[in-house]
Amino acid sequence: MVGHKAVTSGDFKLDDLAGSAGRLDILLRCVNSAFFLSHGIRRDAEIYLVLQGEPRPPVTVRISGAEIRYLNPDERSTGALVRNAVLKVGEGEVRSSPGIYVSRRSFAEVVADLAPQGELIYLKEDGEDVRTKQFAEDVTFVLSDHHDLTAEEEAILLSHSPSVIRLGPLSYHADHCIVLMNVELDRRSV
Repeated sequence: MVGHKAVTSGDFKLDDLAGSAGRLDILLRCVNSAFFLSHGIRRDAEIYLVLQGEPRPPVTVRISGAEIRYLNPDERSTGALVRNAVLKVGEGEVRSSPGIYVSRRSFAEVVADLAPQGELIYLKEDGEDVRTKQFAEDVTFVLSDHHDLTAEEEAILLSHSPSVIRLGPLSYHADHCIVLMNVELDRRSV
């Protein structure tokens, strides 16, 4: 998940995640969509938030469903977890709290790390229909915030030969895309 304007410092206001945090609210909704079930957490999911806003990008926050603790379904508390992670960014990947890690990895580095681990999927409006696509067991989905990937980011991603799929006939919010994709995968695993 790419956050083009999401701030890379911890000095944002938790009461103004859309403004002071560079639309971090979009990424936080994606975190909730990736993990929360009615009465549980998707333990087999991970999400990478690649923050590219000021003052010192990039910062990547990785959240592991297998290890996560203290995750609540509201944006403010998730924002606090991300803020605490950003405050601890240093050399290499650092654990900021159970299941939350932070590093200075760029979008290119994250994609390069994830590509060999399974099938890479680019969610894009002009891709193959999701209903005709068969997925590998290990899948990584790449999507962006309220802005499309830049031409450079798209070139980086496409250099790893991802499948390009669309979820439906319209353009959807990023967090909704995650929910729709989870439903699709859930249906196929039953």
